[in-house]
Amino acid sequence: MSNENPPVTSKPLTGWRVLIPRGGPWGDSVAATLRRKGAVPVVAPLINFASTDDTEALERALASLAAGEFDWLTVTSATTVDVLYSYQATIPSTTKVAAVGETTAAALTAVGYPVDLVPERDNSAAGMASQMNAVETQPRRILSLRSEIAKPVLSTSLRKAGHDVDSVVAYRTVGVPATEKVIRDVTTGRINAILVTSGSVAEQVRDQFPHIAEDTVIAAIGPRTARDAERVKLPIQVVAPHQSVDSLIDALSERSAPVPTAEGLAVPPTEELSLRDLEELRSASGRGKAE
Repeated sequence: MSNENPPVTSKPLTGWRVLIPRGGPWGDSVAATLRRKGAVPVVAPLINFASTDDTEALERALASLAAGEFDWLTVTSATTVDVLYSYQATIPSTTKVAAVGETTAAALTAVGYPVDLVPERDNSAAGMASQMNAVETQPRRILSLRSEIAKPVLSTSLRKAGHDVDSVVAYRTVGVPATEKVIRDVTTGRINAILVTSGSVAEQVRDQFPHIAEDTVIAAIGPRTARDAERVKLPIQVVAPHQSVDSLIDALSERSAPVPTAEGLAVPPTEELSLRDLEELRSASGRGKAE
């Protein structure tokens, strides 16, 4: 019998320090996945949501949702999930929930909401509308929660198919300043990968990190987000084939971790944000909690 120890299998993301640009339950879930694959996650929220200018309309819509007045709820971003969670919104069992993609579906699941439909091919508002119209051939009452700047593609398509749609602004997206520690680690290359999960995140990465280390890998969660990043002139090195966190992390796993620079090795490591860091983010975002 051999006394040799079995070979140790290296995890695919050993050596990576990955910036996660959103916090909350979604960020925690992504961080846990990265840890399992050997990476060091750095949760550094770059965006948060601000209240809609018409909170009364939103609160009326959420009350009607809780009362079971809608057949469907459409959710087109993880930020919308944050709004639902912050209001402790109730989604009755009689209301089906449609998520625009796997990222949004994962955010819903992370906070305990159900998901009944995710577009099979086109993870966009148009793709969601097309699949919902194919499933629902009879008129339904639908609540569509959206951002202030969202185009009316979804609600327009659903209405053309005969559905009764309440389109309600749920939030405004605002930037959250990164801490000096995170900016330092991005600049020096101590953080060697940045996840870009939306066009809004791409804008914040471009604006907040003007000097990103040359070997840092910027990874986009799907072709649509990559195109959004290109529009704001943020270079993307990795594009996940599908609009999901698993696809994004798998795509990053296919690359070797960049060799740390001398400058990056000279600074102490940054892992999770401290309580003090989170308090700074809360103050900067003007809300009770960081995203």
